[in-house]
This record gives sequence, structure tokens and C-alpha cells, in this order.
Amino acid sequence: MAVPPSAILRLATRGSPLALAQAEAVWAQCRAAFPAWHFEIKIVKTTGDKLQKASMAQAGTALPKGLFTKELEVALLDGTADLAVHSLKDLPTDLPPGLTLAAVGQRADARDVVIYRGPTAATPAKRGFPPHLDLTRLPHGATLATSSTRRREQLLALRPDFQIVEIRGNVGTRLQKLAERPEWDATLLAAAGIARLGFRVAADGLLVGPQPNSAPPGLLVVPLDPAVMLPCVGQAAVGIEIRLGDSRTATLCAALNHPPTMHCVTAERAFLRAMGGGCQSPVAAYAEFVEGSLRVRAVSFRDGPGRRAELTGTPEEASALGERLAAQLRPAG
Repeated sequence: MAVPPSAILRLATRGSPLALAQAEAVWAQCRAAFPAWHFEIKIVKTTGDKLQKASMAQAGTALPKGLFTKELEVALLDGTADLAVHSLKDLPTDLPPGLTLAAVGQRADARDVVIYRGPTAATPAKRGFPPHLDLTRLPHGATLATSSTRRREQLLALRPDFQIVEIRGNVGTRLQKLAERPEWDATLLAAAGIARLGFRVAADGLLVGPQPNSAPPGLLVVPLDPAVMLPCVGQAAVGIEIRLGDSRTATLCAALNHPPTMHCVTAERAFLRAMGGGCQSPVAAYAEFVEGSLRVRAVSFRDGPGRRAELTGTPEEASALGERLAAQLRPAG
């Protein structure tokens, strides 16, 4: 599609380090796919950014959907932005009229990871644990920090004796809190998030920061198999939302979309929509291709003890698979 050289396509994103890293990656993909077009990143402050220190997991509190997306969508609708780049896990399943999820990039590692102090970071006041830690081998009553209801419920299903405390802030802040607070034994983060920020995990499990001293020394990392910790719906996927009927951005998104990932997140989002939950709901779903078939696993703690289900089908059945899983796991009545 021909676009005037002076035309600028604006990519709206949040201003957090992770959101900016994702937007810059999409910006680079846009430039590579359409080198004659002009792109710029527009930073938008969202309600979620303003409430960064507020708890998102208060029992009995109904939290608004779209905390990290509403203002980006307003920018799309009023024409001050042409594409909105989202962490797909933050994007509600019901979009405002006139907008659509037009592309999803290839998914990164969707697993959660446990981060904890290793032996070199241990002191008389701070416990440390060996590399390649198994969660089941943590001491009785170990304290893990997370503000995710999904993670909390799955941790307690695995080990009812765990003590779960809330943690807020960006990745750097959370790592520093873990390193400094002797009463905390570990925290959980998304593998994709730390990788996109430039962190890497050495062969011995040591967390290495993108710059010297950017990671507290002696922290170790262990990935969690989805059989132990099902990821959040859309985790590790970046979504691009656009205006319906905008053929220019639709052409761009067709080049950026990764169909296998789109099939997977379509199933997961259909499950979440049918469950009537948002990103803080105590449910999880993860879809992946296994020998050419789409396998979707889900868990729900909406009505007490966790209930799990799994279905397999074709990519074309993605939405139906998610809806059928929700039907199996929704509370009776």
C-alpha cells in the first residue's frame, strides 16, 4: 500500500520500561516491513500507571478493566495514535466499538519464573537456596511475594503452607525489594518480561542484568513448567490494536501478525471472556500447538479449590475451544 512519505503512523504505548521496550521492538518491525513509511512512538500515561502503588488484589474489591489500556484506546479513537501496542495480558477481551485486535507478535517464553536469593546472597538474616530450586523443597511456611491472584491461588494449591505477600512496582523495584527484605524468600515474574528488559539467566541460574549492577547480586532464577503454574491469558504476547476500517494500519498489521500465536491467544481470550473475568481474575489458560493440534489448558479458582480442564482441536476451533473450557469450569448455577 502506498503511503505519502510525510505520513506518520503513531504507535501509542505506556511509559513503563517494559512497555517501551515492547513498543520499540514493534517500531523496529514496522520499519523493517515498510521502510518507506514513517513511524513514531507516542507515550500515553494510563490509569494503571497512575495507580502503580495501589493494590490490585484486594479481597472483595471490584477493579476496573482496562487499567493499562483505556487511555491508549482513547488515543486511537480520537486519531492522535494509529496503533496501540499492548502487553496482551492487559488488554480486556471486550474492546470498545470501532477498535480491533489486528495483530499479535510471535509469543516469547510464556512461563513464569521464581526468583530467589542464592547461597552467595544469603546472610544470617536472609535465607538463600541452591540453584535449580524446586518449589516443593522450599521450607515450610516460606514467604513468596506476588500481587497476582492467579499466581497466589496456584502457589497455595501446590503448597498451602506458603505465606503470600503483595509486591508492587516495576521489575527493578521488585528485584531490589526481594534482595533487601529478609522476610521474603522468593518472588514470581514473567520470563518474557525480564528478557525484554535485557535480563538473562546464566547456565547456573544466576540473573544477569543488562548493565553492570542493574540486578541485585546473587539472585537465582528457575522457570516454572505450565503444569505447575499456568500462565496468564495472553502472557508473553504483544498485541496491536487499531481502528476498524483503517486500511493503512490493517495492511501493516497483516505483515506483523504471527498466525500460530494469534490462534493460541484467541483460544485463551475466548476462555477468559466466557468466564467473565479480567487479568486479575483467579483463572489461567494457556494454548500451544502440539503435533499440529491446538491444545488449551485452563484452571479456575473462582468457586473454591482449583478446577482444571484441557481440550485439543484445530486452529480454526480456537474460540470454540476456549468457550467449551469455560463451560466446564464455570461455577454451577
